Amino acid sequence: MLTELWPTLLLTLELAAATTIVLLLIGTPFAWWLSRTRFVLKPLIEAVTALPLVLPPTVLGFYLLLMMSPDSAIGSFWVQVTGETLTFSFTGLLIASVIYSLPFMVQPLQTAFESVDRRPLEAAASLGASPLDVFVSVACPMALRGFVSAGILTFAHTIGEFGVVLMVGGSIPGETRVVSIALFEYVETLRFNLAHTLALILLVFSFVVLACVYTFNRRFAVRVA
Repeated sequence: MLTELWPTLLLTLELAAATTIVLLLIGTPFAWWLSRTRFVLKPLIEAVTALPLVLPPTVLGFYLLLMMSPDSAIGSFWVQVTGETLTFSFTGLLIASVIYSLPFMVQPLQTAFESVDRRPLEAAASLGASPLDVFVSVACPMALRGFVSAGILTFAHTIGEFGVVLMVGGSIPGETRVVSIALFEYVETLRFNLAHTLALILLVFSFVVLACVYTFNRRFAVRVA
């Protein structure tokens, strides 16, 4: 049983890890900018960032499918460069997952950065530290709680994706078939033993993730106090 499930589990973990890493690189400076800017269109940018939280996944997946199809400008360019399509590929899944999980990375980081005391930042700047040094050496360590929560939630959210990955990636074994898709197919084909196993794995994983987040937040709060 585990032999059949392992490729799907491994692919899902690879997708979740890659999505989390990409969003850490993209979301960290973006969240810092959102926490500091007074740009007049900031509410609109925040609304667009949070849109995947309220938009039905199949709707987002449908538009991503159109955007990455070989008939679109982006999809056609990708085919010309790589010889492969973005749709029904791991790369396409990664792009879709990054967009779909964006708010789970950006919002906790933005909240953490907004709670950072400005006095240490101003003190570091007055001592000659560059804005980059202030950000890396002072702001990021002080926002550690936000980084941990954002990373864990992004990873866990990617594990449970269904609608978006189904629309963009379909169900190609070893390439786009993640655990949520496999679970649906096992139920649809009445293979309930495999469905029970996958569901139990996801249930235990979700519980452990939440327990880790709450435990870390409590210990961090006690340490700060």
